[in-house]
Amino acid sequence: MIHPSLFLRRALLADAIFSGVSAVGLTLGAGMLASLLNLPEALLRETGLCLIAYAIIVGWLGTRASLAKALVLIVVAGNAAWTLASIWLLFSGMVSPNLLGEIVVVAQAIATGIFAELQYIGLRKSGSALAA
Repeated sequence: MIHPSLFLRRALLADAIFSGVSAVGLTLGAGMLASLLNLPEALLRETGLCLIAYAIIVGWLGTRASLAKALVLIVVAGNAAWTLASIWLLFSGMVSPNLLGEIVVVAQAIATGIFAELQYIGLRKSGSALAA
């Protein structure tokens, strides 16, 4: 277990807020966003539903006085994987977003990558292992 730095807690909570807002927008606005971005409605809605659970978990982690280092590393790795998967999606040919859709996918990939980096920095600033 580690004592999370204030930096790490804030990075986790910022990720939770960003993900939560995205989750609501994608889940409730999938139909409108699909036509606006030329992305599949099901992809947007299912992404939103996944983000609801993610935001709750990451938000919970951001409020803990102590954390398992492995949990934070999972969040960091997940954010890094999400970033790479988002860029891969654009090059895969599986979707054909319009220019605005491409910009939105790239922007959220960059934001997610930034969260991964901030969380990793916060992890490095966190206190050492706590006595059991």
